[in-house]
Amino acid sequence: MKTFVAKEHEVDKKWYLVDANEKILGRLATEIAVILRGKNKPIFTPHMDAGDYVVVVNAEKVHLTGNKLEKKIYYRHSGYPGGLKMKTAKEMLDEKPERLLMLAVRGMLPKNSLGRRQLTKLKIFTGPNHNHQAQNPEKLEI
Repeated sequence: MKTFVAKEHEVDKKWYLVDANEKILGRLATEIAVILRGKNKPIFTPHMDAGDYVVVVNAEKVHLTGNKLEKKIYYRHSGYPGGLKMKTAKEMLDEKPERLLMLAVRGMLPKNSLGRRQLTKLKIFTGPNHNHQAQNPEKLEI
């Protein structure tokens, strides 16, 4: 018996709508990463993009447990000497809540060109409205 390997044209890409209202950041991010990779499908192939599109609304209402809001620090570097920038999770949630969720999901995807391509299928919006109604996304309860 031969091993089944899915082809790009055999994969049916669906759109899902996720409401992040009152959800915990890490638990939400793991479920989104599984859908983006396609691990919830029986035709999952590790070296191919078999995942679906995910639209997340109400990203500003996501929760962090414990003291992570004050103690979790996000770092970025400009590339210049002394160019280290730091922000707490509370500052990120106030300024750009969609970036907070995107960074959490990005850390759970492969660190290669496949992971970068899968991350482009994630669409995050701060409010309850989104501009992907034409794709008729299915509501997904997490």
